Amino acid sequence: MSEKVDIKSLNFKELENFIEELGEKKFRAKQLYEWMHVHLARDYDEMKNIPKSLKEKLGESAEYVSLKQRDCQISKEDGTRKYLFELSDGNFVESVMMRYEHGISVCVSSQVGCKMGCRFCASTLDGWLRNLTPSEILDQIYSIQKHSGERVSHVVVMGTGEPLDNFDNLLKFIALLTDEKGLNLSQRNITVSTCGIVPRIYDLAKEHLQITLALSLHASSQEKRLALMPIANKYDIHEVLDACDFYFKETGRRMSYEYSLIAGQNDRDEDAKELGEFFSHKNCHINLIPVNPIKERDYKSSSKEAVFAFKNKLEKYGINVTIRREMGRDIDGACGQLRRRHMEESHS
Repeated sequence: MSEKVDIKSLNFKELENFIEELGEKKFRAKQLYEWMHVHLARDYDEMKNIPKSLKEKLGESAEYVSLKQRDCQISKEDGTRKYLFELSDGNFVESVMMRYEHGISVCVSSQVGCKMGCRFCASTLDGWLRNLTPSEILDQIYSIQKHSGERVSHVVVMGTGEPLDNFDNLLKFIALLTDEKGLNLSQRNITVSTCGIVPRIYDLAKEHLQITLALSLHASSQEKRLALMPIANKYDIHEVLDACDFYFKETGRRMSYEYSLIAGQNDRDEDAKELGEFFSHKNCHINLIPVNPIKERDYKSSSKEAVFAFKNKLEKYGINVTIRREMGRDIDGACGQLRRRHMEESHS
């Protein structure tokens, strides 16, 4: 028996071809595409103008990805929602919905688990299981929009997983999300975060997308980055930053650098000085993140005073710096925490 087609991962042209292969008229593809990507139908039964005979054919030949919501924690502090979704194979991923003045932002996962091993991150503690398909990344947004009843305006691929380690599926996801026949999100409202897979940064630059690329930097030198991020064993910090310069040159999109502040590890004066001297002449943005402590590691978040002092030092070099607002502090805030807690509870 041939493998079922993942219908929600097909672009419009592929869907047209698939529908014609089923012996149906082309216009059915337009109807189906709208049900999936505009009306966000959860299954074929919701598709009112699709004939029963076609629904039966689709049931036999196509997989319809629709994530099952297993948990939703809502912050009493700021309304942030943390979702836990079950995939068709029984694995779990998590996503976050955050309210800002500029609109609703959703942070999605791109893999089940992560193989990058960053020392301060809960996502990586149980290793990597598999990549998510374009439809599984997409449906995190669709499920949240349907559940909340609010239009998503910004998407950040910064949840569990390394997006550039799932490169082809990431590109397809972005194409579907920004398609004018679907949700039609602006590329400029999408941010992709990477820990620095150098060849893929060059590949992404050559796609000439208008998305924002955010590098998880977290250290001011190669030596310090090695202590926090195993990826630094493969790609030296200067190689990574050269690739980021290339991304800016190719796309004209200002780079964003994520810097998680860990008390006593990377928040000292010398760190601010090294960063300041390196980035003072670059058109970039540094986003300071007070690290979310996880029980499996003894890293502590820098104090509020230390975070503001670090910001002030960088600003003296003329760098554009922000401190990430801590959202959902009263729920399982750090990437991978909710999924991990669920897994621990189900195995106990």
